[in-house]
Amino acid sequence: MSDTETEIEEQAPEKLPLDAWHRAQGGRMVPFAGYEMPIQYEGIKAEHDWTRSSVSLFDVSHMGQLSMSGDNAAQELEKLLPNGIANLGEGKMRYSLLLNDEGGIIDDLIVTNAGPHLALVVNGACKWDDIAHLREHLPDEITLTHYDDFALLALQGPKAADVLESIIPGVGDLTFMTAGLFKFKDQHVWVSRAGYTGEDGFEISIHEGQVEDLANALVADERVKPAGLGARDSLRLEAALPLYGHDLSLETDPVSASLTFAIAKARRETGGYLGHAATISRLDGGSTHTRIGLALEGRQPAREGAFVYSGDEQVGHVTSGGFSPTLGHPIAMAYVQNPYCELGTDLEIEVRGKRLPAKTVPFPFVPHKYHRKGA
Repeated sequence: MSDTETEIEEQAPEKLPLDAWHRAQGGRMVPFAGYEMPIQYEGIKAEHDWTRSSVSLFDVSHMGQLSMSGDNAAQELEKLLPNGIANLGEGKMRYSLLLNDEGGIIDDLIVTNAGPHLALVVNGACKWDDIAHLREHLPDEITLTHYDDFALLALQGPKAADVLESIIPGVGDLTFMTAGLFKFKDQHVWVSRAGYTGEDGFEISIHEGQVEDLANALVADERVKPAGLGARDSLRLEAALPLYGHDLSLETDPVSASLTFAIAKARRETGGYLGHAATISRLDGGSTHTRIGLALEGRQPAREGAFVYSGDEQVGHVTSGGFSPTLGHPIAMAYVQNPYCELGTDLEIEVRGKRLPAKTVPFPFVPHKYHRKGA
């Protein structure tokens, strides 16, 4: 075998536990985050619209599922994240950010107080770097476990609670950003009421040996259809949820990324986490660009990398963009110089040598429909 053939073999994407299942369901597979993943089944728009009206099943098993345990695990994790973890109640979830010394975003993640340990879900493309970062900075007394034999399914849509309650009783009592341990056919599964679509929904962590049984049980319900990466991306764009590697990177920070809610107010003064000095400097006016929303006229979308203009001056660039099936026109997220971020500002985006009119609009583009406590 030649060196080139060896390199290609080494770089071949991994297969999901449900790989054969996706193909049998008609999924078109593409490389993504080191895995072969379904981008669509019957079509991106059809899957997008079905998620908005009924329930879609997404396979997100490429994500990294980790746990941290040991004395003072929460306090040690707080040294790496800008928000509070030690005050997180059992079964509660929190969005957070891994930062470097300069306040750059290594990854965004979800932390859950799972009782005996902290559960972390990190992005698939970043998980090995995240694990290395955590191992480097956590003391030896903290045990970090990677559950690489567990799959993760996301059930998303307005009918998700009714569907999942019929299969896993008790999950309907969860509210947005809460989680718990349940049973599916006498097997323990970890269920959280969260997701990446802006719709109500759940993520179910289950051993790879039982995931096909769960997937089959879910799609046996006529309200549920499988959906791929394409619809997941258009839904998260409408929800204005940033995607690491596109809207977030080491070159972005919590302030410019419009994620200051992930910086605990108490810790803005006390600090104590990696990247604190740089983050506070930007909070005090040291950030020059901000992630904002743009609505475009017509039907031609602006994609990642397109330049944003005010008159003849280039004032920013698009990081995510596409046509919004729900709104019926293109939308985009972009980093734009602060003087041009005020809502209602008229700008232009250059697409294929042509300037498209755009206007700054608030996040999210489509209202979130999370099932919050007390709602």
